[in-house]
Amino acid sequence: MEIKVRVDGVDHKAHAQLIKGTLWVHHNGRVFTMDASTGRKSRKKAGAGGSSDQVVAPMPGKVTKILVSAGASVEAGQAVLVMEAMKMEYTLKADIAGSIDSISCAVGEQVALGKALIKIKPASDK
Repeated sequence: MEIKVRVDGVDHKAHAQLIKGTLWVHHNGRVFTMDASTGRKSRKKAGAGGSSDQVVAPMPGKVTKILVSAGASVEAGQAVLVMEAMKMEYTLKADIAGSIDSISCAVGEQVALGKALIKIKPASDK
């Protein structure tokens, strides 16, 4: 669903979805979540979860582009995959530098929230 939020007198449009007790709000390339039962908030970048060696689906959606191939070198912050969710496009990025160890999805595939899509072998492990 599309929602409007007013921050400091400025209206913003965002997309929101309630999935298994978590409210997901997508705005300007960022994903915000709130546990609907406790009201606890957190902010997540699309495709990120700390400095992880995996790129995971931050929401259910469809993979539209894979921008890397197995064995390719990547830098931290480099775009590796594009997915579509809630009529919006999200570019997922590598959290760490290294090389692509495996790709666990295909273009056109519907993926679930939290599915590991790409595994990165850290640069220090080469």
